[in-house]
Amino acid sequence: QVHLVESGGGLVQAGGSLRLSCAASGRTFSSYAMGWFRQAPGKEREFVTAINWSGGNTYYADSVKGRFTIARDNAKNTVYLQMNSLKPEDTAVYYCAANQYGSRLSVNRYDYDYWGQGTQVTVSS
Repeated sequence: QVHLVESGGGLVQAGGSLRLSCAASGRTFSSYAMGWFRQAPGKEREFVTAINWSGGNTYYADSVKGRFTIARDNAKNTVYLQMNSLKPEDTAVYYCAANQYGSRLSVNRYDYDYWGQGTQVTVSS
């Protein structure tokens, strides 16, 4: 069982930066692949990025590549999402998720076993 809690969301102007954190409980955090998804009002939840169990492999959606960076600290049971050059279209609730298959960088939300409650990110123009 993994319990996830996101933090770090807020309101930022276009071009600004935010860093989201996702703190996990449970001794098995380091064996899970982790992902970030986002959901804007009236839209489907979409994949943003994922990282494997060791942090050695990552994958990004084209829409955020070059602007967002995912990282993890297994000693702190935390995964991070550094978001730079934010755009109004990045506005959404951001969710972290855990995938028990630690080497799998899945873009499919149904492959993830545990989810956080989400944190709101709003980018003003």
